[in-house]
Amino acid sequence: MEIYQLRAFVTVAKIGHLTRAAEALHVTQPAVTGQIKALEEELGIALFDRRPGRIALTRAGERLLPEAEKVLAAAGSLLGQARELQGEVSGSLVIGTVGDPDSLRLGSLLGGLVSALPLLEIKTRSGDAEALREAVATSTLGASFYIGPNIPRDVNGLPLQTLHYRIAAPFSFSHQVLRAGWREIADMPWIGAPHASHAQSLLRDLFSRQGLLPNIVLESDDASAPHSLVRAGLGLALLREDVAVPAAERDEVVIWPHTRVAAMLSFIYPKTSEHDPAIVAALSVLRGVWGLSAR
Repeated sequence: MEIYQLRAFVTVAKIGHLTRAAEALHVTQPAVTGQIKALEEELGIALFDRRPGRIALTRAGERLLPEAEKVLAAAGSLLGQARELQGEVSGSLVIGTVGDPDSLRLGSLLGGLVSALPLLEIKTRSGDAEALREAVATSTLGASFYIGPNIPRDVNGLPLQTLHYRIAAPFSFSHQVLRAGWREIADMPWIGAPHASHAQSLLRDLFSRQGLLPNIVLESDDASAPHSLVRAGLGLALLREDVAVPAAERDEVVIWPHTRVAAMLSFIYPKTSEHDPAIVAALSVLRGVWGLSAR
């Protein structure tokens, strides 16, 4: 069996869709189908149950998936050690980003990486948290910043900081907001974000716990826009506490006092990249930048 066949197996298993898995692996769908078929023939068992419109792991596939992940992790470790023996780390590392660069201390991370690994080509790609997580989980993205309730199970990660969010409304809404309960808050006009963004995920989870849906009247994919749109009187939004509180002190917004949403800012990377020299260096730089103890 070949590493690329195992990678195709793991990617399809995690994504649950052949076409999307092929896109993540940057190959055609027939190529992925052929790789999995060849692996199944070599193993002598069916890994997937294929039905019109869906593909799911068989019981045998479920049992072998962890073993396949271990093999990929071991291959990644071997490659990492080989690179270390070469003396210099080269190649490229693509890092996903969420939110604004200053809050991620991105400049300090990149500066430290350039200094530590001068031959490494480093790129950043901004995106929505869940799309970036999926790309990291399938090893199609080297690493990423991530904001969510916790570090997802399908990746490894380094917790960086607990973030807090507050419900902020236009200052002109003060009278209604300060007297509102959950139902009234949900029914007010809300500024939403794309479905896979961390802001929308946090908002969706917040109201689902109350059995409610927020009244989204406007969607913006610009992470810096909600503050301006709330200030302009267009609706409510979840704002980071370090943004919302100063704005409230300037009477630009009003904060609903009955909830405070916690989320984790973390740096995530594929489970198969634990020993990759670029990831090891990135984690070391991040611990210094964020003042974290070595783990």
